Amino acid sequence: MNYIFSNEENSKKLLERFIKYVKIWSESSSELADKGIFPSTEQQKDFASILCDEMKSLGIQEVTVTPDFYVYGFVPGTGSKKNDKPVLFLAHMDTVDEVTGKNVNPVTSTKNNDTIIRSDGTTLLGGDDKAGISAIMTAAEYLLNHPEKEHCPFEIIFSPDEETGHGMDKVPLNLIKSKSAYTVDGGDEGELECECFNAWSARIIFTGKACHTGDAKAGKMVNASVMASNFTAALPRHIAPETTCGYEPFIAVMEISGTIENACVDLLLRAFTNEEIESEKKIILSLAQSFAQSFGGKADVEFKQQYLNMKEKLDQHPDVTQRLEKAYEMSGVKAVHKPIRGGTDGSRLTELGIPTPNIFTGTHEMHSRNEWVSLNQMAKASDIVLNIIIQ
Repeated sequence: MNYIFSNEENSKKLLERFIKYVKIWSESSSELADKGIFPSTEQQKDFASILCDEMKSLGIQEVTVTPDFYVYGFVPGTGSKKNDKPVLFLAHMDTVDEVTGKNVNPVTSTKNNDTIIRSDGTTLLGGDDKAGISAIMTAAEYLLNHPEKEHCPFEIIFSPDEETGHGMDKVPLNLIKSKSAYTVDGGDEGELECECFNAWSARIIFTGKACHTGDAKAGKMVNASVMASNFTAALPRHIAPETTCGYEPFIAVMEISGTIENACVDLLLRAFTNEEIESEKKIILSLAQSFAQSFGGKADVEFKQQYLNMKEKLDQHPDVTQRLEKAYEMSGVKAVHKPIRGGTDGSRLTELGIPTPNIFTGTHEMHSRNEWVSLNQMAKASDIVLNIIIQ
C-alpha cells in the first residue's frame, strides 16, 4: 500500500499549494467563450503563467504555455520503467462564473481528524478544479524529489475554459505522447467515473412585434418576452435539474433575456442516452413552435452538441480503467463507480481518441458559496495519481 500524502509533512505541503491556488482569480466567462473568445478571460492567462513558472521550478521538462494558454509539461520515466508507455493527467484552471471566484478567502477548520477548507461564504472556493491541480502538482513534485521511486513517463496539461464547455476546443494534441489519460476533477472520495452525460445546448430566439403599449390590442403587439416566459414555465418539471438525480436526464434553463421584439432563452440538455437527448429536443421544438403560433410570433431553435458520453469508448479500453482501479486499491480507497451528472475535459478527450476516466478530488458542493474541500480526500487523490505512475 502507498499512502504517501496522508502523512503530516506531505499533507501540509498539499494544503499550502491548494490555498495558494484558490487565492488566484481564474474565473472563466461562458458568454465570451460562446462568442469564440479563447481563453474567455485574461485572468486564466495569469494563472497559466504562474503554473508554468512553478512547473519549471520543480524540474518538469518541456514546460510550455501554448498560444491558446494550455499549460503542458513532461516528466521522463526512470529506472526499469523508463521506456514504459506515458500517461497524461489533466485538470482545469478556470472556475465557474455562476458564483464569483474573485478575492477568495479560504478558511480552514478541523473536523473528525480532517482539515476542511471553505471560502468565507462570499465567493466559491475553487476546489473545482484547483484541488485537481494541487493533487497532480504535489504528486509530480514528490517523484522529482525521490528519484529512487521508479515511474513511467507522464505528461501534465492544465486547461482553460473547462467550465464553459470549451476546455478541449484547442487542446494541443500535437504535444501529447500518451495514449491514455486521467482527469482529476471529481468529487467525493472513491468516485471513479467512466460515464457522463451526453450534452447539448439549445438557444431559442422568440421574435415579436412592438407597438405603443396603449394601442396594443387586436394583435398589434406580440410580446417576445412573454412568449419566452411562457415557454420556460411550460418545460416539464419532472426533467428539471432540481427534480432529477442518478441516471435521470434534464433540461436546464440557464438564461432568459429580451424585449418586446426579441427574447432569447438558453438551455442545457443532458441525458445518458442519445434517445433521451432526441426526446428532449422534440419537447423543446414542440413547445417553442406552439407558443410562437399561439401568440402570433416566431421561434427559431438552434441546437449545439457540447460533449458525448464517454462510456462506449472507455469500454473499448478496459485496461485504462483497470489501471485506475489498481491505483485506488494501492491507495487504500474503495472505488465507487458512478455516472458524472455533467462532463469533464476527459469526455471530450475520449471523443478525440484518448480514453480518459475521472478521479475524485475531495471537493464538495461545487459551483456554490458552500463549496468545501477535504484535505484527507485531496491527499488520497494525490496518492492515486502517484500510484498510477509507479505501478
